[in-house]
Amino acid sequence: MVLRRLRNSPSMVRLMNPRLCLLWCGGAALVLLLLLATRPKEDEMEGIGDPVKGAARALHQAAAALLPPPASPGVSPPLLQKPQDANRAAAGASACARGKWVEGLPPLYIITPTYPRAEQIPELTRTAQTLMNVPNVVWIVSEDAPVPTQAVVNYLNETGLKTVYRRVMMPAKYQKVKNKPRGVANRLSGLEYIRENAKDGVFYFADDDNTYDIKLFEQMRWTQRVSMFPVGLVTKLGVSSPIVRDGRVVGFYDGWISKRRFPCDMAGFAVSVQYFLERPKATMPFKVGFEEDGFLRSLGIKPHEIEPLAFNCTKIWVWHTQTKKNQPALPVVQNKMTVGTNLDILKTKLWRGNGTTQGKVPSNGIKMV
Repeated sequence: MVLRRLRNSPSMVRLMNPRLCLLWCGGAALVLLLLLATRPKEDEMEGIGDPVKGAARALHQAAAALLPPPASPGVSPPLLQKPQDANRAAAGASACARGKWVEGLPPLYIITPTYPRAEQIPELTRTAQTLMNVPNVVWIVSEDAPVPTQAVVNYLNETGLKTVYRRVMMPAKYQKVKNKPRGVANRLSGLEYIRENAKDGVFYFADDDNTYDIKLFEQMRWTQRVSMFPVGLVTKLGVSSPIVRDGRVVGFYDGWISKRRFPCDMAGFAVSVQYFLERPKATMPFKVGFEEDGFLRSLGIKPHEIEPLAFNCTKIWVWHTQTKKNQPALPVVQNKMTVGTNLDILKTKLWRGNGTTQGKVPSNGIKMV
């Protein structure tokens, strides 16, 4: 009876009207949306209404997502990075080198002789870090070794630079003499690559133990024949340099003149590729102290044709630095404290000499925490 009265009442009739019901539902939904829109966000609430703190938290969370999760207490972290972490690192190194090749800019062929030793990778690293800042570089690394040093090959692949690895040993007849002409065979190997593959640009002999200012590479890039510049830390004079007057080379300042027509350091000149290719007989002699002079003579260059760089040879942008020699690393002790840790990998990256064990296994080089 009550339900019948309610159905027959005018107000209930209006409520049961489909159009009115639709309007009521739509209005309720609109009110709900307005309430949700005006509600402060969780980040803003915690930051007392400051959206900057919410943005900072978002950045922090994004950065944290890129990092590997922390190891649980008492659990050793994995020895190797996750694949995605390694990919990110490789992509970063590649991106650093990508975009460094500029169309229309003459290429630079950097010839670096090297040989196995404890300081080899550190010195190649220093050279590579410099070359990464120079566009259009082809780095020719020529190693004097009976077999390729895998650490060198791996590192060159990691640099992202355009690299060429060559291996050549000093001829046997020169290995027996007291004063060995080191690096000559390796430089000749680099020149061989240029003859077979290069058409233009400039090449430069860059030893791996020298220190370079990148301004030097940008100036030598435009060498027409042979350019020269000062080299610091050479002999007791402290510098080896052409003597320049009115923009022309009129002599040489060097700590060892001897009978050299061009008394200069190997790091003190650059040569045009085209100029070199036009002289098929140009070569470097296996004669200690006369390698530079013999090579420049074979090019047929005249002193007045030399192009003085580094602001008429008033700036020193390359130094003949020398790294302290280090002894081969001692073997890593093998016990329950070291096996299965990162030392299993680190020991493969240590210079151990010419394949022989040097010294006894240390017993006091470990402290556990």
